[in-house]
Amino acid sequence: MKSPKIPLHTQILLGMAVGIVAGAVTRILPIPEALLAQIVQWVRPVGDLFLRMLFMMVIPLIMSALILGVAELGDIKRIGRIGFRTLLYTLFASGISVLVGVGVFNVFRPGRDLAPATREALVAQFADQSAKMQATLENLPTRTPGEMLINLVPKNPLEDMVRAFDSSYQGGGLLAVMTFAVIMGLALSVSDPEKVKPVKAFLEGVYEMVMHGIGFGMRLAPYGVAALLFSLIASMGFAILGTLLNYVLVVLFALALQQFGVYSLILSTLGKYSPRLFFKHMREVMLTAFSTSSSNATLPTAIRISSEKLGLPKQISHFVLTVGSTANQNGTALFEGITVLFLAQCFGVTLDLGQQVLVVMLSILAGVGTAGVPGGSLPLIMGVLVSVGVPGEAIALIYGVDRILDMSRTVLNVTGDMVAAVVISRFEGETEQGLEAAQP
Repeated sequence: MKSPKIPLHTQILLGMAVGIVAGAVTRILPIPEALLAQIVQWVRPVGDLFLRMLFMMVIPLIMSALILGVAELGDIKRIGRIGFRTLLYTLFASGISVLVGVGVFNVFRPGRDLAPATREALVAQFADQSAKMQATLENLPTRTPGEMLINLVPKNPLEDMVRAFDSSYQGGGLLAVMTFAVIMGLALSVSDPEKVKPVKAFLEGVYEMVMHGIGFGMRLAPYGVAALLFSLIASMGFAILGTLLNYVLVVLFALALQQFGVYSLILSTLGKYSPRLFFKHMREVMLTAFSTSSSNATLPTAIRISSEKLGLPKQISHFVLTVGSTANQNGTALFEGITVLFLAQCFGVTLDLGQQVLVVMLSILAGVGTAGVPGGSLPLIMGVLVSVGVPGEAIALIYGVDRILDMSRTVLNVTGDMVAAVVISRFEGETEQGLEAAQP
């Protein structure tokens, strides 16, 4: 009798458990630090290989999915309407998430009891990482809104593709690649169907190949997740988590409130979609987001689930999800709002109501501009810190626990993109064969 196949999301969950337990054991056993570092050095490449397999597919996926998605929308006026609705929804959802974060922070105030000695020890321990991020921030040129707008249109699309995940790159990066794909999709939609038929067939073939390539990468997911979490726990230990437990719990509580409270309300009211079914179908996407800490790396899985499980129309979900993977960072905006207030509290900087409103606005904008890669929000947080009078070096206090929170807020980011796709699909009236069929 053939044994039943274990679902992928269950395999990923088992990989997470194995990685956490194995990492914890290495911290409990009297293993020399040099030997432990060597073990991590051998195990970590398995997780990095899994991430590389996913990142490798992001650019070809964006180019094929977004161009085809825009082209299939057909009507340029409809494309503009969907883009405008997506932008409005992004600002709306990001604003709510930051307000949730700031509200939860002001209720619990997790930084008020941090001992000065602990703060000094943490800053000393992570001084090197803080210096690197400070250097990254200082190297970023000050740009006017006009310059930021110009950078969205690539001078050399190939360069933006090559350096899309390079944090030191001063061009448009992934957003510029998306702009190029949207323009190509618009051009494809208004071209003579017979003349561009080979181009469309080629893009459809690329998309099909990419989805199979993603499938190959996801076979490594249980092993990659185990390796990533093992390396995290074995390297970092539990001392910092214990010291910053209040901060971590407040962030996780705020993320959970947005994830299961606010999003459920949005789904049931604006999306007319069952929250229970939505989160049931989202398990694989959320586990992938948690393990990779990257909205971009999770994009392939999100696109597949949006069509196969949620019943969303491809032409809308491809557009909203690819743009949302960089622009709709609800979890990052929430995290940045709490973190700035927490670090200000730790360093004795009192922020009045007006300054907290400024933090909210800057966090929304930073959330939109954050790269969808692991740790992509930290340099931007330093900029927000300096703007409210908190030393940029304060980022060292949360550096040790950022990976855990990065994994968690990425789940919220990706879930927010999927909720946006549901809402925009509902507004566009795409319910006859998709959304309705996906619900009993």
